Amino acid sequence: MRLLLVEDDTMIGETVLDVLRGEHFAVDWVRDGEIADTTLQNETYDLVLLDLGLPRVDGIEVLRRLRARRDTTPVLIVTARDAVQERIAGLNTGADDYVLKPYDLDELLARIRALIRRSQGQADSVREIHGLRLNPITHEAFRLADGQETAVALSAREWAVLEVLMARPGVVYSRTQIEDKLYGWKDEVSSNAVEVFIHGLRRKLGNNIIETVRGLGYRMPAE
Repeated sequence: MRLLLVEDDTMIGETVLDVLRGEHFAVDWVRDGEIADTTLQNETYDLVLLDLGLPRVDGIEVLRRLRARRDTTPVLIVTARDAVQERIAGLNTGADDYVLKPYDLDELLARIRALIRRSQGQADSVREIHGLRLNPITHEAFRLADGQETAVALSAREWAVLEVLMARPGVVYSRTQIEDKLYGWKDEVSSNAVEVFIHGLRRKLGNNIIETVRGLGYRMPAE
């Protein structure tokens, strides 16, 4: 999953960036509201972590512009502004949740996962389909057969591809769309990376777990 971190504090930004990437998120980081607004007009994200006290354009204005474009990307406001009216303004402008600094990083991760899950129409954090169970919190994958579950060892990228496809069974993702979910701006992407990850998943999980739609991309078959 790909996130946009909008944070002008270097120390906080570096800490959050490391934590999110350690949790297998692809993350882009911008440090002022004008760049954030431009980025959101040109890129697609699964969630935005938005500070309010930003240079050039305030976070509330970034959020207002986003929603004015009818962009429904989940937005988690992360700020030191603790006045009730500030929180009300953020939520009324279209934020999906609000976290005050200083915050616990585990709580931040839990809120991020909850918002992404909600945006995908998922009630449970653990996803299960076609005898395959995926736990986004522990990053574990299991095959289920005859009442038994067997752990499957996946690389970080294989796991990320599987998470994307399992989130929306039946939806076809092009190679470019999958790459956009897996990589941030500074990540190097080889031309056949997605094909390599798909091959690895099929080898470990079975050839039928992921379908190739000729000329379009890949999908997890809907049940």
